[in-house]
Amino acid sequence: MKLQPDKSDVQTLTAHGPGWVAVNNEKIENSVVVGSRGERFAWDCSHFEQLGATQFAQLAELGAELVIFGSGARIRFPQPAWLQPLMARRTGVETMDTAAACRTYNILAGEGRHVVAALLIERPEDGQ
Repeated sequence: MKLQPDKSDVQTLTAHGPGWVAVNNEKIENSVVVGSRGERFAWDCSHFEQLGATQFAQLAELGAELVIFGSGARIRFPQPAWLQPLMARRTGVETMDTAAACRTYNILAGEGRHVVAALLIERPEDGQ
């Protein structure tokens, strides 16, 4: 029996490496927000230390059921105060390294869930 993967119309994270991710095979070398309903924009941060309430409030405005925060090459958790806008909208947040965030996003987006991946992309020479 020949099995074919399901065809999905959502944008997918097709590859990743140190300092980059690929969305639908397009290489992106800056932090990015990608959503299962077509959301895609540059995320204004290039280091974990630049993150704050402003970046997470921006994610709350998207109305997703879940935000997956890819914190770079290693897991680093956002400050609880940064997550207040998401909690106020009852939006779930999961934190993982960016590679795991890419895989998790693809699975949930493929299931038809309204999910957003906020991926912190740091250059390897920037301290990863």
